Amino acid sequence: MQEENISPGHKAGFISIVGKPNVGKSTLMNILVGERLSIITSKAQTTRHRIMGIVNGVHEGTDFQLVYSDTPGIIKPIYELHKSMMHFVHGSLDDADVILFVTDIFEKHDEDDVITKLQNTETPILLIINKIDLAKPEQIEEKINYWKENFKAVEVIPISALHQQNVDGLFAKIIGFLPVHHPYFPKDELTDKPERFFAAEIIREKIFTNYVKEVPYSCEVVISSFKEKDDIIVVSAEIYVERTTQRAILLGHKGERIKKVGVEARLEMEKFFGKKIFLEQYIRVEPDWRNKKQKLERFGYE
Repeated sequence: MQEENISPGHKAGFISIVGKPNVGKSTLMNILVGERLSIITSKAQTTRHRIMGIVNGVHEGTDFQLVYSDTPGIIKPIYELHKSMMHFVHGSLDDADVILFVTDIFEKHDEDDVITKLQNTETPILLIINKIDLAKPEQIEEKINYWKENFKAVEVIPISALHQQNVDGLFAKIIGFLPVHHPYFPKDELTDKPERFFAAEIIREKIFTNYVKEVPYSCEVVISSFKEKDDIIVVSAEIYVERTTQRAILLGHKGERIKKVGVEARLEMEKFFGKKIFLEQYIRVEPDWRNKKQKLERFGYE
């Protein structure tokens, strides 16, 4: 982008969305961006990467670019995979201009591991209490008072991301913290991730919604081929699991379960990419891949 095309006073900045698993970070990210970029399920730890969503616009006469980062839920690492996920969180905090620390109305005030990571930052923090649509007014007031007394934030904001309650006000507050800066990305970009990434995430989401217990957490999806033609996109996906028993569960009787995943993923991809999709899926067994640094690097984890 040419410097002379940037309006005077243009604002731009990075907004990192952090918190424990399953508090609604991905739902909030998708609403703020206006696009469905992050996996949303009722299961924790579905986000594994730092996913950036880019929003450009004009607010009260000032051009802006917001770069939101949805990050993995903050956990105590068990696998090398978890360590890599936490590196994505730390990276998002390092370059943030604003931090959205998301909790929810049901949190048990056991966020010490999260608070420790945030207490030394000088970056403005907006503490978001999500899922207030599921609480009584006195419960909401109690949570607001607790956080005001126990956490140093610029403001404590109760919202319902699912029902978009108080989200517009949150947007205005974020804009207020942005520095005057030229855009970090071209104005026509929606995200920093390539199309292959979202194809893999869509398949991974369908695995999370169709299987239970440990199987979804043991799966990784790699797009080995993504060929875009005039009227169709041909996608070849490899689904990695850790054990042959998990492969059998994924397949199901006569391959019916993985076929259902493929149908749902294909339909979702067609909505996302706006084209017909031909999808092939192959299941590979890679023992203990979550602890193998070389494999993790190949899968896009650093």
